[in-house]
Amino acid sequence: MEREAGSGRPADGAVDHAAAGSAAAGVVHRLAQRHETLATAESLTGGLLAASIVDIAGVSGIYRGGLVVYATELKGTLAGVPADLLSERGPVDPEVATALAEGGRQRCGADWGVATTGVAGPEPQDGKPVGLVYVAVAGPNGAEVRQLALNGGRDHVRAAAVIEALRLLAERIHAADAAQAAAAPEAGSQTAAGATPGGAGTARAGRR
Repeated sequence: MEREAGSGRPADGAVDHAAAGSAAAGVVHRLAQRHETLATAESLTGGLLAASIVDIAGVSGIYRGGLVVYATELKGTLAGVPADLLSERGPVDPEVATALAEGGRQRCGADWGVATTGVAGPEPQDGKPVGLVYVAVAGPNGAEVRQLALNGGRDHVRAAAVIEALRLLAERIHAADAAQAAAAPEAGSQTAAGATPGGAGTARAGRR
């Protein structure tokens, strides 16, 4: 499973709440086209991610459900994050975020899982600063986690985390589209190459 930790874009000032709706609409539309399903597993966002998704008309065709696992122990018991990982790393960790995404995906029986965990504030948590957030996506083409350093108050951090989680999901869906598009011509070439000798042989047989 691919696990990448990257640096997300900082977010300053007021969050454009319309951006969450636009990002959610994009992934819902694309997953509907792909006939694939989605699940969520949230910590600091506390259901905001799921709410952004279910605001989109027609979402029932792709959204399986979600887990809000605010308490650390529930990340293990409900979302399936390994207890030793939680004990060693704590809840705000890239590996935990990835495990949440995969756990939400598996527990809800979805093709894709997207997760959030971090520190919304107003105080640091377990030595982790306010605004440190991890968003992760697990899907048919592997998993990716992104680290974010978000500025602003508690509401801003939570809203920005939703937007970044949806953006990461959109990127992973796009990567899956690109991989499938690249594989399609290759498969077609192999089929054509395999059919050519047989076709020629049939033509020769007809001339005899």
